[in-house]
Amino acid sequence: MTDPVSRDRLIVALDLPHAIAGLEMVERLGRSVDFYKVGLGMLTGGGFALANELKEKGKRTFIDLKLFDIGATVEAAVRGISEFGHDFLTVHGDPHVVRAAVTGRGETGLKILAVTILTSLDRGDLDEGMIVGGEVGALGVERARRAFLAGADGVIASPKEAAAIRALPEAAGRLIVTPGVRPAGAALGDQKRVETPESAIRAGADHIVVGRPIWQAQDPKAAAEAIQAEIAAA
Repeated sequence: MTDPVSRDRLIVALDLPHAIAGLEMVERLGRSVDFYKVGLGMLTGGGFALANELKEKGKRTFIDLKLFDIGATVEAAVRGISEFGHDFLTVHGDPHVVRAAVTGRGETGLKILAVTILTSLDRGDLDEGMIVGGEVGALGVERARRAFLAGADGVIASPKEAAAIRALPEAAGRLIVTPGVRPAGAALGDQKRVETPESAIRAGADHIVVGRPIWQAQDPKAAAEAIQAEIAAA
């Protein structure tokens, strides 16, 4: 069994159909995982109730909603979420959104994480969405810098940008959380900018987010423990 600090660095994404399936997976993973992400895919299937139950079980929880709206709406939404004692919440990395979220969480311990550029997107996707030109990695690093200046506690970024973000003066004392992490040989799925768990940690990530390679595995607990071993090695 790996030590608690290492286990805390792996966040398992419970991208399952409903809360019952999520709880069953948590039971299967047992003590191998301490930190879970609940996102939009489970929101209508009891996602908030699941996250609250996980907190009661002593787990850390990450609410992944990627909020984006006018400032007043974001502030109100975050104020409500912050009452439940969860650990992380995502918002889009636009500075006005980050500032509103920081105001909304007040003096609670909720960490506001700003999404830079989704790891499922490449330059072609950004062109289709009429996003400003430039290399994807460079844009991600600049969005991270601006989010930090707006008050974000951390960012969600591809592991390919983690080292450059960690080198930013504005990143001192801030968190870098990386999705788009796949163990060597795992299917990429819809991810386009990926790295292995060990390389993501070595690049400066504080936490890595892994979903399908764990809960789709024949033995999810063994898959989680293998990733924990990679993290410990890094």
